[in-house]
Amino acid sequence: MNYSLVSSSSEILCSSSKSLQFKNEKSHASKSFIRFGGQDLSQTLNRVVRRVTAYKPLVPGHVQESYYGQKQQQDEASLRFKFVRTLLIDNYDSYTYNIYQELCVINGVPPVVVQNNEHTWERIRYYLYEEKAFDNIVISPGPGSPTCPGDIGICLRILLECKDIPILGVCLGHQALGYVHGARIIHAPEPVHGRLSEIKHTGCHLFRDIPSGRNSGFKVVRYHSLVIDPNALPDEIIPIAWSYPGETLPFLDYQKSDVLNDAYGGQAEQNHFNNSKKAKVIMAIMHSRMPHYGVQFHPESVATRHGRQIFENFRKITLDYWLRSPRLHERKVHNSAMMQVPFASQLLRNLPQSKLVSEGNGGNHLRVRKRVTPSYEKIDDRFLKLKWKKFDSLASIAGGAKHIFCELFGEQKADNTFWLDSSSVEQRRARFSFMGGKGGPLWKQVTFRLSDQSDMIAKIGGWLSIEDAQGSVKKEYLEDGFLDFLKKELHSFRYKKEDYEGLPFDFCGGYVGFIGYDLKVECGMTSNHHTSRVPDACFFFADNLVVIDHLSDDVYILSIHDSHHTESTGTPCESSTQNSWLDNTEQKLLCLKASESKKFKEQMSGSAALAPNEGGFLADKTRDQYVEDVKKCLKFIKDGESYELCLTTQIRKKIEDIDKITLYIALREKNPAPYAAWLNFSKENLCICCSSPERFLRLDKNDSLEAKPIKGTIARGSTLEEDELLKLQLQQSEKDQAENLMIVDLLRNDLGRICEPGSVHVPRLMEVESYATVHTLVSTIRGTKCSNLSPVDCFKAAFPGGSMTGAPKLRSVELLDSLESCSRGVYSGCIGFFSYNQTFDMNIVIRTVVIHEDEASVGAGGAIVALSNPEDDNGNHLDIDIL
Repeated sequence: MNYSLVSSSSEILCSSSKSLQFKNEKSHASKSFIRFGGQDLSQTLNRVVRRVTAYKPLVPGHVQESYYGQKQQQDEASLRFKFVRTLLIDNYDSYTYNIYQELCVINGVPPVVVQNNEHTWERIRYYLYEEKAFDNIVISPGPGSPTCPGDIGICLRILLECKDIPILGVCLGHQALGYVHGARIIHAPEPVHGRLSEIKHTGCHLFRDIPSGRNSGFKVVRYHSLVIDPNALPDEIIPIAWSYPGETLPFLDYQKSDVLNDAYGGQAEQNHFNNSKKAKVIMAIMHSRMPHYGVQFHPESVATRHGRQIFENFRKITLDYWLRSPRLHERKVHNSAMMQVPFASQLLRNLPQSKLVSEGNGGNHLRVRKRVTPSYEKIDDRFLKLKWKKFDSLASIAGGAKHIFCELFGEQKADNTFWLDSSSVEQRRARFSFMGGKGGPLWKQVTFRLSDQSDMIAKIGGWLSIEDAQGSVKKEYLEDGFLDFLKKELHSFRYKKEDYEGLPFDFCGGYVGFIGYDLKVECGMTSNHHTSRVPDACFFFADNLVVIDHLSDDVYILSIHDSHHTESTGTPCESSTQNSWLDNTEQKLLCLKASESKKFKEQMSGSAALAPNEGGFLADKTRDQYVEDVKKCLKFIKDGESYELCLTTQIRKKIEDIDKITLYIALREKNPAPYAAWLNFSKENLCICCSSPERFLRLDKNDSLEAKPIKGTIARGSTLEEDELLKLQLQQSEKDQAENLMIVDLLRNDLGRICEPGSVHVPRLMEVESYATVHTLVSTIRGTKCSNLSPVDCFKAAFPGGSMTGAPKLRSVELLDSLESCSRGVYSGCIGFFSYNQTFDMNIVIRTVVIHEDEASVGAGGAIVALSNPEDDNGNHLDIDIL
């Protein structure tokens, strides 16, 4: 069953969301990675005024009547408001930028995001009270407890000191509001993460125009293990909303059949539901005298109903508060204060480009210390020229993708070859396959290894080895890491769009390979507790490749060369080599016969490449050890340290000389997948056989970003009837829905950091996709990339994939590092391409055999959530019987 969230009240997706994108003016200030900075206002005034004009379509045309009376006078004053400036405090959560996206649209100007330990109170106070840069404050969710200073940072001080500024706290921020005024924070009757509840509220200003009660349609998503104790509330804190005792709801609210309940434990689930502690949970509070509010649930979640209305109501509360305040002229919130807008706007800075330092005058002022802008002097511009040919309906005639690959690139054990293999194209899950080998003059292999991580301190530097087409190898130390190198490489390419405009795919040549999980330290993660045995990244630069269009059955051959080098040297060597490869490959393709495919298939079907020997596969951890780790994860979740943890392990097998390409062919036939891949880095003695069904992130030629996380998996049935029941069980599983919803919200957050305000949406939520061995729940998240960001910036904002970490990502990764006994290596990383034309497409490395030196390894794991059973969650659904 397919779901497309398009309700008129939804903050998830609407077809008009494109109209909310700022096409007329894409200024730097509207982009991601928002941080404090300082600059002379006059330098940015004109630019910001133009940007504010660009936001006008997002600003409500009027403000509804005041909550406090004097309707006509208030309405006239309200018409002067054009925007609201929010300071958004990030408690290192993975949902903060969902709030950011909402506020961009509702406030008409982006909020300024600072992390909770980024600045002193004195600095924050200066901008709130001296510069009067903000009209309200939002405190984000986050892991941990408000009773722990390391979890809450400056938020408690803000709640105590900012008595005259409207504040909204979400989840952890809500708990902080209660705690700072004397409320007790206790464990909830049960942890609730990624699950929905119906809410009853008092109808106060924060819930204006929102229904209340059972069957009212007001369902909210909850992510919390801690709550405010309702039995010990201080007088200042007034509850304004509650959940119903013991009731939670799945997002997809099916009516479970008796057959399903009887066959698959539905009654047991119901008994657990009935036995849960019956207690109201406070879902929202307000302060009796200050304009401070808190909500325990997550209004920014994709599945919360009326979530945007809550943020809109907070905006109205803010406007009304300042209209009533004698300090209205000081705050300059209204339209006549256009000169005040640049100050808040100029605080928006691209994180990698600025760093804050004190001016040494008591810490009240901020200035920008600009990092050195990369000059790319070490990498000369490459003027790439693409040539290509198309052969209509040739793929089937030539024997299909497998036959084409093996005939063109299968000699010498397919050394130094790649195959991004859409071996599962049902329901148009994927369309193109890309393949190639050691190519022309531009071909090279780059291999990167991080510095020693044994001290568990995050290090991004490491050694890069580059082998060129002539076999020459050079090594250098990259202080700023591999992704910085890759960004510079892509930046150096010059090309003409006309060269590839007629191609229906994005990869036209460039880097193809993998990025290992440990490169998370280059993406904001704090540590690697283990060192990978395999390289942390390895790529070919592919200047020649073959592309198969599985939809039309067409075949393309492409070749790129450096036209500037050819012209400057006066030699046609590269161009002639390019033409020679195109001509030779064309002849080989036209000579292939479908009958030869049958012969090859007979040859390939005779061996099982990793037949079990006496030793078999050995797991890094025993089942009992893994179950104990699951219990530790559940304890972390109960204590509010995480909402979801993707715990993994590895199984390994010593091997002798094997036919690796035979292994991959067997794997793709047994478990075809839309994002499968073969990578063979011969000099590294490293071969990767991947049958992943999951896309991590894609950036296409239209600047559209797409993620397709998988969460929720169940094995296929042995009969048609059993298979349908299992599929229905997956659809109706509250646990699996909760897993998926948490990661969807996380990916929305990751894209929210790098996408135009209003463009992030979820066209498909929790669709069931069926594969040879499993059914899965798959969601799709999309957004439009901010124009000032590079492909590598986008990759870094979302890596590692949330489906392989959990949420909140940073804290979850730290916890998983402490539990897991070895580096994940290639597993949980990404395989795919970064094209020279600034597009990319990367998968999530799951269901993959990694063969390195004398060992084959397979990673396996599963998401642990509050509803998990330690005895059941002991690995993901991965077939390895072909090994």
